[in-house]
Amino acid sequence: MSLESAIADLWYRYEDGLTAADADGDDLATLDTFLRMLEAGEIRAAEQIGPVDWAAVGWVKRGVLLNFALRETQPRSYGGVDYYDVLPLRETADLGERGSRNTPDGTVLRPGSYLGEDVIMMSPSFVNIGARVGDNSLVDSCDVVGSCAQVGDGVKLGANTLIGGVLEPVEDAPVVVEDGASLGAGCRVTSGFVVGENSVVAEDTLLTPRIPVYDLVADEVHYGHLPPERRAFQRYVESSVSEEELIPGSAYKPAVVATSLEEETLEATQREGALRE
Repeated sequence: MSLESAIADLWYRYEDGLTAADADGDDLATLDTFLRMLEAGEIRAAEQIGPVDWAAVGWVKRGVLLNFALRETQPRSYGGVDYYDVLPLRETADLGERGSRNTPDGTVLRPGSYLGEDVIMMSPSFVNIGARVGDNSLVDSCDVVGSCAQVGDGVKLGANTLIGGVLEPVEDAPVVVEDGASLGAGCRVTSGFVVGENSVVAEDTLLTPRIPVYDLVADEVHYGHLPPERRAFQRYVESSVSEEELIPGSAYKPAVVATSLEEETLEATQREGALRE
Protein backbone atom coordinates (compact mmCIF):
# COMPACT_ATOMS: atom_id res chain seq x y z
CA MET A 1 0.00 0.00 0.00
CA SER A 2 1.34 3.44 -0.94
CA LEU A 3 1.72 6.14 1.68
CA GLU A 4 -1.09 8.14 0.04
CA SER A 5 -3.40 5.10 0.25
CA ALA A 6 -2.40 4.46 3.86
CA ILE A 7 -3.21 8.07 4.80
CA ALA A 8 -6.53 7.82 2.93
CA ASP A 9 -7.38 4.67 4.89
CA LEU A 10 -6.48 6.33 8.18
CA TRP A 11 -8.58 9.36 7.29
CA TYR A 12 -11.58 7.15 6.49
CA ARG A 13 -11.22 5.36 9.82
CA TYR A 14 -10.79 8.69 11.63
CA GLU A 15 -14.02 10.00 10.13
CA ASP A 16 -15.62 6.71 11.19
CA GLY A 17 -14.63 7.34 14.81
CA LEU A 18 -10.96 6.33 15.20
CA THR A 19 -9.34 8.24 18.08
CA ALA A 20 -5.86 8.63 19.52
CA ALA A 21 -6.75 6.03 22.16
CA ASP A 22 -7.61 3.53 19.41
CA ALA A 23 -4.63 4.12 17.09
CA ASP A 24 -2.20 1.20 17.12
CA GLY A 25 1.51 0.88 16.42
CA ASP A 26 1.01 0.42 12.68
CA ASP A 27 -1.09 3.58 12.50
CA LEU A 28 1.56 5.62 14.30
CA ALA A 29 4.30 4.08 12.14
CA THR A 30 2.43 5.32 9.05
CA LEU A 31 2.28 8.82 10.53
CA ASP A 32 6.00 8.69 11.41
CA THR A 33 6.85 7.72 7.82
CA PHE A 34 4.67 10.55 6.57
CA LEU A 35 6.55 13.10 8.70
CA ARG A 36 9.94 11.78 7.56
CA MET A 37 8.94 12.13 3.91
CA LEU A 38 7.84 15.72 4.48
CA GLU A 39 11.16 16.49 6.18
CA ALA A 40 13.07 14.92 3.30
CA GLY A 41 11.16 16.99 0.74
CA GLU A 42 9.73 13.89 -0.93
CA ILE A 43 6.15 15.09 -0.51
CA ARG A 44 4.72 18.57 -0.01
CA ALA A 45 1.44 20.23 0.93
CA ALA A 46 0.93 22.30 -2.27
CA GLU A 47 1.70 22.19 -5.97
CA GLN A 48 1.76 24.87 -8.67
CA ILE A 49 -0.96 24.37 -11.30
CA GLY A 50 -0.61 27.57 -13.33
CA PRO A 51 1.36 30.81 -13.63
CA VAL A 52 -0.24 32.28 -10.49
CA ASP A 53 -2.27 29.36 -9.17
CA TRP A 54 -1.33 26.90 -6.47
CA ALA A 55 -3.45 24.04 -5.13
CA ALA A 56 -3.37 22.13 -1.88
CA VAL A 57 -2.33 18.48 -2.00
CA GLY A 58 -5.32 17.20 -0.08
CA TRP A 59 -3.98 13.87 1.13
CA VAL A 60 -0.84 15.54 2.52
CA LYS A 61 -2.86 18.07 4.49
CA ARG A 62 -5.02 15.21 5.82
CA GLY A 63 -1.83 13.49 6.94
CA VAL A 64 -0.81 16.62 8.84
CA LEU A 65 -4.19 16.80 10.56
CA LEU A 66 -4.07 13.10 11.46
CA ASN A 67 -0.82 13.67 13.34
CA PHE A 68 -2.77 15.89 15.72
CA ALA A 69 -5.93 13.78 15.83
CA LEU A 70 -4.36 10.35 16.39
CA ARG A 71 -1.59 11.13 18.87
CA GLU A 72 -1.85 11.58 22.61
CA THR A 73 -0.64 14.78 24.27
CA GLN A 74 2.48 14.07 26.32
CA PRO A 75 4.79 16.03 28.63
CA ARG A 76 7.97 17.07 26.82
CA SER A 77 11.00 19.27 27.36
CA TYR A 78 12.93 21.70 25.16
CA GLY A 79 15.79 23.91 26.27
CA GLY A 80 14.98 23.24 29.90
CA VAL A 81 11.32 24.27 29.44
CA ASP A 82 8.57 21.73 30.07
CA TYR A 83 5.63 21.75 27.68
CA TYR A 84 2.79 19.52 26.46
CA ASP A 85 2.23 18.54 22.84
CA VAL A 86 1.34 15.62 20.59
CA LEU A 87 4.73 15.72 18.85
CA PRO A 88 8.34 16.31 19.91
CA LEU A 89 10.38 18.89 18.04
CA ARG A 90 11.99 17.95 14.74
CA GLU A 91 15.38 16.24 14.63
CA THR A 92 17.94 18.48 12.91
CA ALA A 93 20.87 16.19 12.04
CA ASP A 94 19.97 16.38 8.34
CA LEU A 95 20.43 20.18 8.27
CA GLY A 96 24.19 19.92 8.54
CA GLU A 97 24.25 17.52 5.58
CA ARG A 98 22.46 20.17 3.51
CA GLY A 99 24.66 23.02 4.62
CA SER A 100 21.76 24.68 6.42
CA ARG A 101 22.00 26.18 9.88
CA ASN A 102 19.67 27.14 12.69
CA THR A 103 21.20 29.45 15.27
CA PRO A 104 20.82 28.63 18.98
CA ASP A 105 18.50 30.12 21.60
CA GLY A 106 15.12 29.89 19.97
CA THR A 107 14.98 28.38 16.48
CA VAL A 108 12.08 25.91 16.55
CA LEU A 109 11.32 23.35 13.85
CA ARG A 110 8.27 21.16 14.24
CA PRO A 111 8.22 17.64 12.76
CA GLY A 112 7.19 17.48 9.12
CA SER A 113 8.87 20.78 8.23
CA TYR A 114 11.38 20.94 5.38
CA LEU A 115 14.49 23.10 5.06
CA GLY A 116 16.43 22.95 1.80
CA GLU A 117 20.13 23.41 1.19
CA ASP A 118 22.05 26.40 2.56
CA VAL A 119 19.04 27.77 4.47
CA ILE A 120 19.75 30.20 7.32
CA MET A 121 17.28 30.17 10.22
CA MET A 122 18.00 32.91 12.75
CA SER A 123 16.81 32.81 16.34
CA PRO A 124 14.20 33.24 17.50
CA SER A 125 12.14 31.87 14.61
CA PHE A 126 9.59 29.12 14.04
CA VAL A 127 8.76 26.79 11.15
CA ASN A 128 5.58 24.76 11.60
CA ILE A 129 4.54 21.28 10.49
CA GLY A 130 4.10 20.80 6.74
CA ALA A 131 5.92 24.04 5.87
CA ARG A 132 8.64 24.06 3.22
CA VAL A 133 11.59 26.50 3.01
CA GLY A 134 13.59 26.26 -0.22
CA ASP A 135 17.32 26.35 -0.93
CA ASN A 136 19.38 29.44 -0.09
CA SER A 137 16.53 31.13 1.78
CA LEU A 138 16.74 33.20 4.96
CA VAL A 139 14.26 32.98 7.85
CA ASP A 140 15.20 35.98 9.99
CA SER A 141 14.73 36.70 13.69
CA CYS A 142 11.17 36.61 15.07
CA ASP A 143 9.80 35.10 11.82
CA VAL A 144 6.98 32.54 11.73
CA VAL A 145 6.45 30.18 8.80
CA GLY A 146 3.02 28.67 9.36
CA SER A 147 1.58 25.21 8.78
CA CYS A 148 1.97 24.00 5.17
CA ALA A 149 3.32 27.39 3.97
CA GLN A 150 5.53 27.14 0.88
CA VAL A 151 8.63 29.36 0.75
CA GLY A 152 10.66 29.07 -2.44
CA ASP A 153 14.37 29.13 -3.25
CA GLY A 154 16.44 32.23 -2.60
CA VAL A 155 13.74 33.94 -0.54
CA LYS A 156 14.53 36.54 2.14
CA LEU A 157 12.04 36.93 4.98
CA GLY A 158 12.80 40.11 6.89
CA ALA A 159 12.74 40.13 10.69
CA ASN A 160 9.36 39.83 12.43
CA THR A 161 7.60 38.52 9.32
CA LEU A 162 4.58 36.21 9.49
CA ILE A 163 3.89 33.67 6.76
CA GLY A 164 0.48 32.39 7.77
CA GLY A 165 -0.52 28.75 8.09
CA VAL A 166 -3.53 27.20 6.35
CA LEU A 167 -4.71 23.78 7.55
CA GLU A 168 -8.48 23.73 7.22
CA PRO A 169 -10.48 23.38 5.08
CA VAL A 170 -8.16 20.77 3.57
CA GLU A 171 -8.74 22.02 0.03
CA ASP A 172 -7.61 25.59 0.84
CA ALA A 173 -4.19 26.36 -0.64
CA PRO A 174 -1.36 27.38 1.70
CA VAL A 175 0.43 30.72 1.65
CA VAL A 176 3.14 30.71 -1.03
CA VAL A 177 6.23 32.92 -1.37
CA GLU A 178 7.78 32.07 -4.74
CA ASP A 179 11.47 31.89 -5.67
CA GLY A 180 13.61 34.96 -5.27
CA ALA A 181 11.08 37.09 -3.40
CA SER A 182 12.26 39.47 -0.68
CA LEU A 183 9.95 40.57 2.15
CA GLY A 184 10.85 43.50 4.37
CA ALA A 185 10.65 43.45 8.15
CA GLY A 186 7.21 43.15 9.69
CA CYS A 187 5.35 41.83 6.64
CA ARG A 188 2.25 39.65 7.04
CA VAL A 189 1.16 37.17 4.36
CA THR A 190 -2.03 35.22 5.14
CA SER A 191 -4.97 33.15 3.87
CA GLY A 192 -3.43 31.47 0.85
CA PHE A 193 -1.93 34.61 -0.69
CA VAL A 194 0.74 34.01 -3.37
CA VAL A 195 3.77 36.34 -3.58
CA GLY A 196 5.14 36.15 -7.13
CA GLU A 197 8.75 35.26 -7.84
CA ASN A 198 11.47 37.90 -7.60
CA SER A 199 9.10 40.46 -6.07
CA VAL A 200 10.28 42.89 -3.40
CA VAL A 201 7.78 43.75 -0.66
CA ALA A 202 8.28 46.81 1.54
CA GLU A 203 8.35 46.49 5.33
CA ASP A 204 5.09 46.28 7.29
CA THR A 205 3.03 45.31 4.22
CA LEU A 206 -0.07 43.17 4.77
CA LEU A 207 -0.83 40.74 1.94
CA THR A 208 -4.16 38.91 2.19
CA PRO A 209 -6.88 38.04 -0.37
CA ARG A 210 -9.21 40.60 1.18
CA ILE A 211 -6.91 43.54 0.34
CA PRO A 212 -6.68 44.70 -3.31
CA VAL A 213 -3.33 44.83 -5.09
CA TYR A 214 -3.27 47.78 -7.50
CA ASP A 215 -0.85 46.65 -10.21
CA LEU A 216 0.36 49.81 -11.95
CA VAL A 217 2.45 47.79 -14.41
CA ALA A 218 -0.45 45.83 -15.94
CA ASP A 219 -3.10 48.39 -14.93
CA GLU A 220 -5.09 45.70 -13.13
CA VAL A 221 -6.42 44.98 -9.65
CA HIS A 222 -5.54 41.59 -8.18
CA TYR A 223 -6.89 39.72 -5.18
CA GLY A 224 -4.96 36.89 -3.58
CA HIS A 225 -1.69 37.30 -5.44
CA LEU A 226 1.14 39.69 -6.20
CA PRO A 227 2.47 39.20 -9.75
CA PRO A 228 6.14 38.34 -10.31
CA GLU A 229 8.82 41.02 -10.67
CA ARG A 230 6.95 43.68 -8.70
CA ARG A 231 7.85 46.14 -5.97
CA ALA A 232 4.94 46.31 -3.52
CA PHE A 233 4.11 48.61 -0.63
CA GLN A 234 1.15 49.40 1.62
CA ARG A 235 -1.06 52.42 1.03
CA TYR A 236 -4.52 53.51 2.16
CA VAL A 237 -7.32 54.46 -0.22
CA GLU A 238 -10.61 56.15 0.44
CA SER A 239 -13.37 53.86 1.62
CA SER A 240 -17.11 54.06 0.99
CA VAL A 241 -17.66 53.65 4.72
CA SER A 242 -17.00 57.39 4.96
CA GLU A 243 -20.50 57.94 3.59
CA GLU A 244 -21.98 56.46 6.73
CA GLU A 245 -22.93 58.73 9.60
CA LEU A 246 -20.94 56.54 11.96
CA ILE A 247 -17.65 58.00 10.65
CA PRO A 248 -17.85 61.67 9.73
CA GLY A 249 -15.48 62.86 7.01
CA SER A 250 -13.21 60.53 5.07
CA ALA A 251 -12.37 56.96 6.02
CA TYR A 252 -9.69 54.81 4.46
CA LYS A 253 -9.04 51.12 3.81
CA PRO A 254 -5.71 49.33 3.26
CA ALA A 255 -4.48 48.54 -0.24
CA VAL A 256 -1.25 47.37 -1.83
CA VAL A 257 0.38 49.23 -4.72
CA ALA A 258 2.63 47.25 -7.09
CA THR A 259 5.10 48.97 -9.39
CA SER A 260 7.91 47.81 -11.66
CA LEU A 261 10.97 46.39 -10.01
CA GLU A 262 13.57 49.14 -10.31
CA GLU A 263 17.11 48.28 -11.32
CA GLU A 264 18.50 49.77 -8.12
CA THR A 265 16.28 47.45 -6.08
CA LEU A 266 17.61 44.44 -7.94
CA GLU A 267 21.18 45.58 -7.39
CA ALA A 268 20.56 46.09 -3.67
CA THR A 269 19.09 42.58 -3.40
CA GLN A 270 22.08 41.13 -5.26
CA ARG A 271 24.52 42.98 -2.99
CA GLU A 272 22.80 41.57 0.08
CA GLY A 273 23.00 38.08 -1.39
CA ALA A 274 26.73 38.52 -1.99
CA LEU A 275 27.25 39.46 1.65
CA ARG A 276 25.63 36.19 2.76
CA GLU A 277 27.83 33.98 0.57
